Amino acid sequence: MRLFLFPLLLLTSNFIFSQNVRFDGTVADPDKKPLEMANVVAQNTVTKAMDAFAITNDKGKFYLNLKANTSYVIKISYLGMAAKEISVTTSTENISQSITMEAGGIMLNDVEIVREMPVSISGDTIVYNADSFKSGTERKLEDILKKLPGVEVNADGEVEVEGKKVQKLMVEGKDFFDGDTKLGVKNIPADAIDKVQVLRNYNEISQLKGLENNEESVAMNIKLKEGKKNFWFGDMTAGIGVADDETRYLINPKAFYYSPKYSLNVITNFNNIGELPLTIQDYFKMTGGFRSMMKKGGTNFNVSSNDIGISLLRNNRAKEIQTDFGAANFSYNPTKSWSITGFGILSSSKTDLETNTQTEIVATDATENRQEKSKQLNRFGILKLSSSYKPSANFQLDYDFIGRSSKQDEDTGLLRQSMFNGVSATENISTDKRQSPVTINQNLSLYWTKSEKHVFAVEIQHLFQEEDPFYNANLATNPFPPFDDPNNPSDTPFDLGITAQPSGRYDINQDRLVRTNKVDAKVDYYYSFSPKSIFNITLGDTYSNQGFNSDLFQILDDSSKADLAPEANNDVDYSFNDVFLGFHYKFLIGEFTFNPGFSLHAYNMNNTQLGTEVKNNFGRFLPDMYAMWQIKKSETLTYTYTMTNDFTDINQLISGYVMSNFNSLFGGNRYLENATSQVHSLRYYRFNMFNMENIFANASYTKRVDAVKNYAQFFGVNQITTPFNSAFADESASLMGNYGRSFAKFYKASFQAAVNWSKFYNIQLGDYRTTESTTQNYTLRASTVFKSLPNLEVGYTLTVNDYTGRRFYTDMPFARLDYYFLDAFSFNADYQFSHYYDREGTQDNKYDFLNASLIYQKKGSKWEYKLSATNLLNTTSLNDNSFNELRVSTSQYYVQPRYIIFSLKYNI
Repeated sequence: MRLFLFPLLLLTSNFIFSQNVRFDGTVADPDKKPLEMANVVAQNTVTKAMDAFAITNDKGKFYLNLKANTSYVIKISYLGMAAKEISVTTSTENISQSITMEAGGIMLNDVEIVREMPVSISGDTIVYNADSFKSGTERKLEDILKKLPGVEVNADGEVEVEGKKVQKLMVEGKDFFDGDTKLGVKNIPADAIDKVQVLRNYNEISQLKGLENNEESVAMNIKLKEGKKNFWFGDMTAGIGVADDETRYLINPKAFYYSPKYSLNVITNFNNIGELPLTIQDYFKMTGGFRSMMKKGGTNFNVSSNDIGISLLRNNRAKEIQTDFGAANFSYNPTKSWSITGFGILSSSKTDLETNTQTEIVATDATENRQEKSKQLNRFGILKLSSSYKPSANFQLDYDFIGRSSKQDEDTGLLRQSMFNGVSATENISTDKRQSPVTINQNLSLYWTKSEKHVFAVEIQHLFQEEDPFYNANLATNPFPPFDDPNNPSDTPFDLGITAQPSGRYDINQDRLVRTNKVDAKVDYYYSFSPKSIFNITLGDTYSNQGFNSDLFQILDDSSKADLAPEANNDVDYSFNDVFLGFHYKFLIGEFTFNPGFSLHAYNMNNTQLGTEVKNNFGRFLPDMYAMWQIKKSETLTYTYTMTNDFTDINQLISGYVMSNFNSLFGGNRYLENATSQVHSLRYYRFNMFNMENIFANASYTKRVDAVKNYAQFFGVNQITTPFNSAFADESASLMGNYGRSFAKFYKASFQAAVNWSKFYNIQLGDYRTTESTTQNYTLRASTVFKSLPNLEVGYTLTVNDYTGRRFYTDMPFARLDYYFLDAFSFNADYQFSHYYDREGTQDNKYDFLNASLIYQKKGSKWEYKLSATNLLNTTSLNDNSFNELRVSTSQYYVQPRYIIFSLKYNI
C-alpha cells in the first residue's frame, strides 16, 4: 500500500500549498432574484487565457480559484441579460462580490463566452468543450470522456452519465454503430472532437417527447472540429514486437468522413496482442438500437439463447488471442426528409484458454478439480440497415433490419479429479462444441400527429432466430448410469441407454435445432388535455412460435450411431400469445409528475410434444406507477412500481433430456406456469455545476412468486436438473450510489458503493432450502486534471461476496499516470493489484498488471511513434470465484505474457 500513500500525500500537499485565492459571490437579476446557471469566466489580462470558470447554483452562488497577484477580467453572461465585465486584481486574500445583471438582448460576445465555457447546460443538454479537458495525452474519445464530470467509462467501453447508461452514440447527429458505444469510444480520434453533447431525457421520436417517460434515456452526440468536416480524417497504425520469443503484430487503419449529406466510417484491426475491438459478449449484446416495445405491457417473454457454453474471456484476457476485425458505418440523405443509415461488422478470433477450477457442490460433500485447455475459433457478422422518412414534423415512417450470424468452435481437453463420499476418481475428458446461430430482427414504425391533442404510434417488430448447437463429449466413465428416479410416477428406473464399449470410452453426442418466430405489435394513442395532462391507450399483441428438436446419441467403437432412450430426444412445438389493452394517465402538478396505469391481458399458450397438447388460457390485471419529483433543474427523485408476468420460452418446457455439459443433464417441465414479479425502485439524482458535484443513488426491491427454479439430483459431481415453480417467493434488493465532485479546479474525487442481496428457495436432496447471498462493491478514487503537469489517478476497490456461510474478498488498489511533456512526449502507465482470499483462509491469491507506453509526436506532425508494453510484470494468471444455488467455484485463469510493441501511426 506504500505505493499508493505517496501519490495521495502529493495530492494533499499540492492542494494545501497551491498559491490560489478564492473569488466568490452571487449573481442576481435586476429584481435581486438569484440566477441559476449563469456563466462566470475569469480571463487573465496578460495571457488572455481563461484561468477559471464557474456556473452558478440554484442560489446564484459561484466561486473561482484564481492565481494570487494577478489581474483578471471577470465576464458574466446569462441568456436574456446583457453581458457584464468586472476588473479584479488579486492579492493573497480571498475576495467576495455580489453581481447584479441588467436586462438586455443576447449579444455576440455572450455567445462567444458560452462557447468557450468548459461545461454549459441548455435545457436537457449538457455541452462539454473537449479542449478544456485535454492535457495532450488523449488519443481516443474514451480518454476525454473519462475526464468529464458526471461521465464514467467502464472497461467494456460502456458509457454512463449521471449513473445512466448511454444508449446511443452519434457523431454530427448521425448514428455511430447504433446500439453500441464501445466502437466509438475506443476509435474516434480525440483531436477531431470539438464538443461532447449529453442529451438527457432523450427520445429519438420527437413527436413522442413529453408524452413518454424518458428520464432514464441518455444519448451522446460528438461535434467535430471545423477542419474535420467534409474531409477524410483518421489514422493508420502498424506495429511489431516480441513476447517470449514470439513475434507480435498490430495493424489498425481507421478512416472517417462527415458531410451534411453523407458519412462513412471504416475501422479495421488485425493483431495477436489481445486487443479485441468487439468480444463475443459484445456481439450478443449488440441490438442495433432496437427498442423494447412492450415495456408498458407488463409481460416479460424473452427468447433465451441455446448457447452450449462456449467459454468466455475474463477481463478480455486469455492465454492467447489473435483477431481479424473489419467494420463500416454509413449514413446517406437522398433528400431532406429521407435518411438511410447502416453498418456492417465482420470479425474472426482464435483464442487459447487455460483454466484450473475447484468446485464444491453445496448440497453434498462432493468436490471437483479441473485442468482445462481449450482452443476457440469465433467468427461473427452483423449487418444493419435503417430508413427514416419524415416529410413533416407530423409524420415519420421508420424501417430497421439487423441480421446476425456467427460460427463458433471450441475443442477442450481436461483432466478431472473428483471426490465423493471419500472416494476419489481421475478422468481424462475431451469435448467439442460447435454452433452457427442466425438471428434476424425487423422493425416497422409509423408516427402521426393529427393535431396538438392527438398523436398515434404504430410499431411492429419481428424476430427470426435459428440455433443449431452440437455437443460431443468423450469420457472414460458413464456420466449418467441407470438409477431409480423418485420423480417418475411409473417408478421406472432412469436409463438413457448408454452402452459400455470395449475401448472403455463413451462417445456421447447431441444435435439440437431451435427455431423461433416472434412478432410484437402495438398501437398507441395519446390524447393531450393540456401539455400537463396526457391520456394514453395501448392495444398490443405478442405472438411467438417455437420449435425444439434434439437428438442425444452415442458413437460406438465401430463408428456406428446408437440412438439412446426415447426420453433423450425432443420434438416440441410451442406457441405463446398475449393480447393486452393498456391505460396510462400522465399529469404534472407543480414540481411533480405522475403516470399511473394498468394493463389487461388475455394469455394463450399451447405446447405439443409426446403426441399430446398442454393448453393454458387465463387473464391478468397488471398495474404500474411512475412518479417524479423535480426538486430543482438538476435534481430529481423518481419512484417506479411494476407488476409483471414472467414467462419461460420453449427451452424450459421440453419433456426430454438435453446435455448441458458432460456432467450435467437437463430435463424440462411442460407444465410450468408463469412467475409474477413486483418491482419497487427509487432513484435520486443531483448534478451541481457550482462544484461539478454529481450524486446519484438507486434502491430497488423485487419479489417473485411462482418463480421457475431448478431441482438438482447429484450423483457425485454429476447432476440432473429439472425446473419447477417454487412454492415460496424469491426476494432480492439492491442499493447503489455514487458521489463525485471537483476540488480547487485541478482535483476531483468520487466514491461508489453497491450492495446486492438475494434470497432464493431451491430443492436440494429432496427438501426446500433457503439460499441467501450478498455482494458488496466499494470504489474510492481521486485524480488530478492539470493542463501541463503530470496527471495521476489513484483508487481502491473492495468486493465482498457472502454465500451460504462462505465469504470471499477481493482487494484491488489501482493507479494511472498521464504526462505530456516537452511539447512532444506522452507517457501513460496503469497499474492494478488484486488480492483474492476467503474468510476461512483456504484461498489466498495475489496478482497484478502493469501496462505503460511512451509516445512521441511533434505538434503539427502527422507521424506518431509509440513504444508500449503490456503485462510488464509478466503475470501468468488471475483468480476469481463464482457461485449459484448449487455450487461454489474458484478458478485460476491464465493470461497472455508480457510483450513489447513498437508502432508507427500516420494521421490522415
